[in-house]
Amino acid sequence: MSTTARVLLGLFLGAAIGLLLAWWDPAFAARAADVVQPIGRLWLNALQMTVVPLVAALVVAGVNTASDAAASGRTARRAMVTFVVLLSAAAAFAAIAAPLILSLLPRQPGLAESLRAATESTAQLSVPSSLGEWFAAVIPSNALAAAAQSAMLPLVVFSLFFGFALTRIESGRRERLLDLVHAVADVMIVIVRWVLWAAPVGVFALVLAVCARVGSGMLGAFGYYILLQCALYIIATLMLYPVAVVFGGEQARRFAMAILPAQTIAASTQSSLASLPAMIESARVRLGHPLGVVSLVLPMAVSLFRITSPIQYVGVAAFIAWAYGVDLSVAQLSAGAALAVVISMGSVGLPGQVSFMATNMPVTQAMGLPVEPLGLLLALDTIPDVFATVGNVTADLTATSVVARPLPRTMPDGAASVPEE
Repeated sequence: MSTTARVLLGLFLGAAIGLLLAWWDPAFAARAADVVQPIGRLWLNALQMTVVPLVAALVVAGVNTASDAAASGRTARRAMVTFVVLLSAAAAFAAIAAPLILSLLPRQPGLAESLRAATESTAQLSVPSSLGEWFAAVIPSNALAAAAQSAMLPLVVFSLFFGFALTRIESGRRERLLDLVHAVADVMIVIVRWVLWAAPVGVFALVLAVCARVGSGMLGAFGYYILLQCALYIIATLMLYPVAVVFGGEQARRFAMAILPAQTIAASTQSSLASLPAMIESARVRLGHPLGVVSLVLPMAVSLFRITSPIQYVGVAAFIAWAYGVDLSVAQLSAGAALAVVISMGSVGLPGQVSFMATNMPVTQAMGLPVEPLGLLLALDTIPDVFATVGNVTADLTATSVVARPLPRTMPDGAASVPEE
């Protein structure tokens, strides 16, 4: 069985047994939850221990990869700007839309208290007393202390400074240090894969404990999570069509028909890389973009640009806040959105389940929320992932259209404007 199938089986068995025990004897169900809960907690702790070094390494490596890509030419720089703008817009959209959608959904009374008891969550939202205090906390006075305290936003800010500074030193020393950074990331990924090998047991224990205490209301919450993520991905994908028309100069119907084959392959494979040949054909043959632009931008997009990543990170954090009855502040949503953009550019190459845990944990922690529910949501991400891949492929082709559109150039006498070749 694949890892996804084993995790889903663990989710199903944990939910079924937990609900059955809760229906049969709530007191016995609570005792059973107490027995299996430490297993789930141990599994989550094993995942959390890799987050700080992995995120720091990914941010440093991502900054240098983006810098190298942007330095390779004008088209590459324009592509990087397009990626960053679209990622920022996606994160801002999720920060606005996710809490709005969740506010329309009913929450079972006592869900927050039951979740805290079932997951032993002690994390509470910590909102700075002033905007000045929030800005002061963004830059760490001690980077090692920030790492020790799992203060993700200050740690990422330090990693950004480190990554940009690394681009300014002598190339030989830079390459040696980057080799070390990549090695740290690779080692952490290996550890995460080992821990995820036990994911079916960890998910089984977590879901059984939660369902035994929360009851059938947890199934409704799971359904709301899937609905939220699918809705965010679909809306974001539809919003890309006007972007292609306005900023890419495409005709709406022609663009929609041209990218449909690539979207179909994306939905069936759930892989942007597997969809790359179809994307190249759509951009080159159906949309008629120059070969030089297509051959540069689309591989860059597959390597650096995944527009649904910040949507997922912010959506997951917003759902956890909703489940725990927490009202997120504008500052917390802004911090989560900004962190989501940075992390998304450094984590594109990670495998799906590794990416889910390693990238959602920092954003959730940075917003002051408990990370325990991530173990439950990991198993539910299979269904929304279909829509996420379609959104990523659509964004890759939209970005290609934006980059391929010639820039207007005004003649010296101001009499006319001609496209810049």
